[in-house]
Amino acid sequence: MSLGHVIGRDPAEVARLDAVIRSALDGLGLEYERVEEGAFLVKLAGTHKLATMTWLVVGDHTLLVEAFFMRRPESNLDGTYGFLLQRNARTYGVHFSCDRLGDIYLVGHMPLSSINAAEVDRLLGCVLEYSDGTFDAALRLGFAASIAREEAWRAKQAAATDVPARPIFGREP
Repeated sequence: MSLGHVIGRDPAEVARLDAVIRSALDGLGLEYERVEEGAFLVKLAGTHKLATMTWLVVGDHTLLVEAFFMRRPESNLDGTYGFLLQRNARTYGVHFSCDRLGDIYLVGHMPLSSINAAEVDRLLGCVLEYSDGTFDAALRLGFAASIAREEAWRAKQAAATDVPARPIFGREP
C-alpha cells in the first residue's frame, strides 16, 4: 500500500500520528502490521467473528478506519442491508457500508485533530463491538439457506457417527 496518492499530507503530522497510533496499538497489546508510515493493519480478535482485520490510515485531513465485515449476502439482501442500516443509527466512528460488489465493510473518517491513544482505543473497540456483536445476526439474515444446508449435513454426520452435531452460532441445530 502506498499513500503517495494522498495529496496534501503534512509529513510532520503523519509522523506524529504514526507514533500516536503505534504507541496506542502497543499499549493495547494488539497484533498489527505497520505497512508504511501512517498506515496500520490491525487484527481484532473476536468471539463470533474470529478476526476483524482493520485498516487505520492517516489521510490529509482524516484518519480512515476500514474493516471488512462480510461478503455479499447470498439471499435476503434487502433484509440484511436494512438490518445493518438500522444499526448505523447507533454507531460511533464507523458505519456499515457496501462496495460495488455488495461486500460489507465498517468504514469511518475521523478528524486528525481528534486522534489520540484514547480515541484509537475507542474506535477499535467500536469496530470490534459492531463486527463481533452483529456478525451472527447478519449471517442468519443473508445466508439462511447455506446455514440450513450446513445444519442438515452436521445432523446427518452425527447420526452416522453417533457423535453429537456441533451447534452453529452456539445453539443446537
